[in-house]
Amino acid sequence: MMDVNIEQLKALAELAKANELAEITVTDGDKSITIKTPSSVSHTVNQFSGGGGVSTFAPASGATTAMATESVNAPIAPVASTPVAVADAANIKTITAPMVGTFYASSSPESPVFAEKGTVVKVGQTLCILEAMKQMNQLESDLAGTIVEVLGQNGQPVEFGQPLFKIQV
Repeated sequence: MMDVNIEQLKALAELAKANELAEITVTDGDKSITIKTPSSVSHTVNQFSGGGGVSTFAPASGATTAMATESVNAPIAPVASTPVAVADAANIKTITAPMVGTFYASSSPESPVFAEKGTVVKVGQTLCILEAMKQMNQLESDLAGTIVEVLGQNGQPVEFGQPLFKIQV
């Protein structure tokens, strides 16, 4: 990774806020750092090469976020979901899309679907794949329970925060 000077990052963040910019990107070869202001970031998924892991975070109000990215053709990486509780007597929770992308119910057209109505899922089990910018990201459940409804349509685009699954826990 490129050398990162915290003071320079702070100065760039202040510049972005002062000029009401959604983001600033600094590039050094094939590596870059993007600073996004709170008005442009409500939920960001970062993917780093090497570990293949993905972290999900939502910045605090008034905070500015920085993310380092590298251009990689990484294997499918898991994506943490952000379930939203739905007030319901049957204790049904909704798992929403953590990013904008294309919803795929299986890893290929001839493969069985990851999760359908009636499937009993456990924490960490893959529910679907979300393709974003040619990256295939597995959406894993952070709830254990039974799928009562699949709201995502195979091959269709999804928006950030769009409900994809309802799970009875």
